[in-house]
Amino acid sequence: MTQLESARTGVITEAMHRVAQTEAIDPEALCARVADGTVVIPLNKKHNSIQPVGIGKGLSVKVNANIGTSGDQVDLMEELEKLQAAIEAKADTIMDLSTGGDITKVRQAIIKSSSIPVGTVPIYQAVVEAVKSHGGIIHLTPDLIFKAVEAHALDGVDFMTIHAGVTLNALERLRSQGRTTDIVSRGGAFLATWMIYHKRENPFFEDFDRLLSIAREYDITLSLGDGLRPGSLADATDRAQIHELLTLGELAQKAWDAGVQVMIEGPGHIPLDQVEAQVILQKQLCRGAPFYVLGPLVTDIAAGYDHIACAIGGAVAGMAGADFLCYVTPAEHLKLPSRDDVREGVMATRIAAHAADIARGHKGAIERDLEMSKARKKLDWNRQISLSIDPAKARAYRSSSKPSSNDVCTMCGKFCAIKIIQDYFRS
Repeated sequence: MTQLESARTGVITEAMHRVAQTEAIDPEALCARVADGTVVIPLNKKHNSIQPVGIGKGLSVKVNANIGTSGDQVDLMEELEKLQAAIEAKADTIMDLSTGGDITKVRQAIIKSSSIPVGTVPIYQAVVEAVKSHGGIIHLTPDLIFKAVEAHALDGVDFMTIHAGVTLNALERLRSQGRTTDIVSRGGAFLATWMIYHKRENPFFEDFDRLLSIAREYDITLSLGDGLRPGSLADATDRAQIHELLTLGELAQKAWDAGVQVMIEGPGHIPLDQVEAQVILQKQLCRGAPFYVLGPLVTDIAAGYDHIACAIGGAVAGMAGADFLCYVTPAEHLKLPSRDDVREGVMATRIAAHAADIARGHKGAIERDLEMSKARKKLDWNRQISLSIDPAKARAYRSSSKPSSNDVCTMCGKFCAIKIIQDYFRS
């Protein structure tokens, strides 16, 4: 049985117990949320060596890091270094988005090396192989698509992005309304190209039951992808995006009916004043399914600093109820990220997730901040460093600029406000 099916019968699985312990919540309460689809535990039956992670209602906001090769840059060791960088930075999950080199070898190596849940996008491999073997995307077939899904499932992938909401009706809305950036989702673009050429429906949508059968067999969590997500602020909350979201809500219900765990992916580029509305809309239309957002990025002009734009949007989305934040690195829109980019992206998004947890009143979130404030009052630098979200970076900054006195820093020196007041109170 899947985690969802077990929860519906009142069985608290080992994974549920472990997640409940990590989240410091009652196992029965967690089981109820898994049963009603508001929490997912991505855990392929063949990948049970990892620490399970809960995503959804009442849990801490989680962070995902994307890695993977491209056609222009293939280096398995570099991708494994990125994986370790993400794990060391305390990402909750990893996604392998490889499109270059031996994709199967890369995926299997990442799964073998990962101590956290692994996600993939099977349509990428299906398209790459169709291009290599037959010369183009148009030669893709439904069987090749589902063959890729089955291969990823067999390897132990815990969750998969599936762009099942890119339908012919949605594409017609996209064509009729016009967009500044059209389709920016790689998976969405692959499927749209094939659909337009063949004048056929999206195989993921048309044969969704076939997908559910595979997902149920391995207990794969389906992450229903937003193939028509806005790639610019100008395209946010348009008819094509909302039409796709409506479809994803209907498909989520089908997944639940089949005993399959499911979450919904969201945008993308969204103006800051629309972020909360997007989350509320998703939660309403998708009956509380966990919401997985890319950012969202709240400006289009932050190239080189998109991790900051992502963190701003992610904090607001998390505060409004988003459950899962996909990081963006400083390299976004510019190049394949490096190991350092991965670390920076995870840290920025973890800050956003933590800020959201505080705003939501999540149990234990504010306590760490209070401890940091106490350490600052005591001018306890070792304690401050240990409590920081990135102790290594905090320690490096502290060490690189030696103060005249060990109880202050070089920002204020002897004019440190805290030291002045403490000295005054002692006199």
